[in-house]
Amino acid sequence: MSLADTIITGARERSENTTWDDAEIREPLRILTEAVETEADLTPMGLAVFTRNVTEYLANRMQVEDWLARHPEILDQPVTRPTFVFGLPRTGTTLTINLLNEDPARRCFLRWEAFASVPPPKPEEFHAGPRYEAAQAQIDHSLKVMPHISAIHHEDGDSPCECQFSMAPSLVSQVFDSQYNIPSYHRWFLDKADYLPAFRYQKRLLQLLQSNAPGRWTLKNPWHPLYLDALHEVYPDACLVMTHRDPVEVVGSACSLVWNVRRMFSDTVDREALGRDMVETFEVMIARQNAFRQRHGRDAIHDILYTEQIRDPLGTMRKLYAHFGDELSAEAAANMQHYMEAKPKDRFGKHTYDLADYGLTAGAIRERFADYCADYDVAMNPA
Repeated sequence: MSLADTIITGARERSENTTWDDAEIREPLRILTEAVETEADLTPMGLAVFTRNVTEYLANRMQVEDWLARHPEILDQPVTRPTFVFGLPRTGTTLTINLLNEDPARRCFLRWEAFASVPPPKPEEFHAGPRYEAAQAQIDHSLKVMPHISAIHHEDGDSPCECQFSMAPSLVSQVFDSQYNIPSYHRWFLDKADYLPAFRYQKRLLQLLQSNAPGRWTLKNPWHPLYLDALHEVYPDACLVMTHRDPVEVVGSACSLVWNVRRMFSDTVDREALGRDMVETFEVMIARQNAFRQRHGRDAIHDILYTEQIRDPLGTMRKLYAHFGDELSAEAAANMQHYMEAKPKDRFGKHTYDLADYGLTAGAIRERFADYCADYDVAMNPA
């Protein structure tokens, strides 16, 4: 039995769904599993974790599809004016979504519900209950054995989660390209993948999740510039927000995060190849969002500068709300201010990295991203 078949069989057993037609995900699953088997050089534990994770992604999707088949009226409810936060990784997308999450009118995609979506949660389950507790226990364990990961990027069980995990059950997601060195999947993902099925499933998932707990969907995924056209087709009224930061800081921090993740699964991680791939991916992201703006207008995406957000987080939120014609309530503003005071930066430790480890120099990065920085008034540190 192939690895792909093993995963499908395991997901059906776990979900108890034997009727869902898996034709849509068969080819992406084949491309992903073949790349993992032949290119990723995973340890036995790494391969076991990969197999378990993908099986769980698909089992959750099968449970979602089964629920929707039994409650088709859920799909009649619209997803209205969702907000999507994105930008090159490490540019402040997490801070942005966490601040927006403090607005009680908004509905964020929470970490625990990304992996245990059925039954649809009620509001009182957002921060309590066995599904949340299981997710938090897993994070608490990771903090003990891998505290350096939380120093780079931390989420609690009930934190807003990157919505690439709603794309993972379609097997078209940056999560796989980040976690494993799989060049053939990387090329397919950037150049050939059809992103529409992933967004169509994502919308179905959001419709399920909002059925007992409605609100203005507010999501984030740094990698959305890769697939803005597909996102716009599925959510034509979406409010788009892009964060910006000095590319020297972005590239070094992102490379460090991906390297720390990949070495959990493999003993052989080529850091210089990682650096080359990361720079290429970021160039593609910038080019595609530029092209999107050329078709829809520069103001189709609201921009946030990282330096401005750190200096005046509440002020950047007021500008965001004003851009989309929304009102920032006094309650939401007070909650955001309290969040900033209660959760300071670097509370899990300071993240350090060296560009040279990835075969990169600050000067070369500044040169490659000079036009981007000029176009969006992104300040580059002179050092």
